[in-house]
Amino acid sequence: MSSWELAIRVKPPKPGSEIMVTELAEMGFDSFMETEEGLSAYSNALEEQLEIKLRRLREAYHNDFSFTWELIEHPAQNWNHEWESAYEPVVVEDYASVLAPFHRDFQPVGIPIWVQPQMSFGTGHHPTTWLMVKRLFELECIGPKVLDMGTGTGVLAIVAEKLGALHIDAVDIEKPAIENAIENGQLNDCRNITFFAGDASDIPDVAYDLIVANINKNVLKAHLPTYFNRLKESGVLLMSGFFETDNNEVTSAAEEVGFSKMINLTKQNWSLLQFIKH
Repeated sequence: MSSWELAIRVKPPKPGSEIMVTELAEMGFDSFMETEEGLSAYSNALEEQLEIKLRRLREAYHNDFSFTWELIEHPAQNWNHEWESAYEPVVVEDYASVLAPFHRDFQPVGIPIWVQPQMSFGTGHHPTTWLMVKRLFELECIGPKVLDMGTGTGVLAIVAEKLGALHIDAVDIEKPAIENAIENGQLNDCRNITFFAGDASDIPDVAYDLIVANINKNVLKAHLPTYFNRLKESGVLLMSGFFETDNNEVTSAAEEVGFSKMINLTKQNWSLLQFIKH
């Protein structure tokens, strides 16, 4: 008996890889691992007409991202066990450790943040999530009201509550992501986060002290007027999910709306930009 690995190269990897995970899960793949070039998906039963379905998927999303794939046959094995064995804790300098429940024997550095991974995205492994967690800890004040756009696993909302936020709205367009985020909020004994499925049009009419948005460049640019309107005066906007080479484009779009650039952080060619509303 064989098991199968589908190795996929995605350009750009975000949000392409996240979308691929959702689509591949519907094809019967049940374990996923983020890679430098995209992701690997695993299954013990090969989907019928997989090649045809992948080509159709590529055609459906050709305006958003591109991908290529390689199907690899392996001896039958427990992919979840293999994945857990390779799934490392994420340490964000001295500030925090992002851990899965099977990392209970790991001695955390800083504040432990527990995440039940349904996939490897949004758990701190990606440089953009790492940058966002780092910057949250470095802010002088989180402020009482926070909005987390594209919350994913909920890790940034959880960090915000750990740092003292009293009212956090966390939104994602993917309902499975919200289900996972709710579970993660419970794992961390969070009381101040409201997770809900939706997009920028569903944001409550609240004057936020801080908005964090780790999505992708085009979505961020489209949401900038909404972010500006939902931030209170002197409110802070943290954005990531794009490459360092996109900084000028994102900064220009933000300044056109009325934001002022404050800080830029980078990691492995990925970027974080901090703006303030004046």
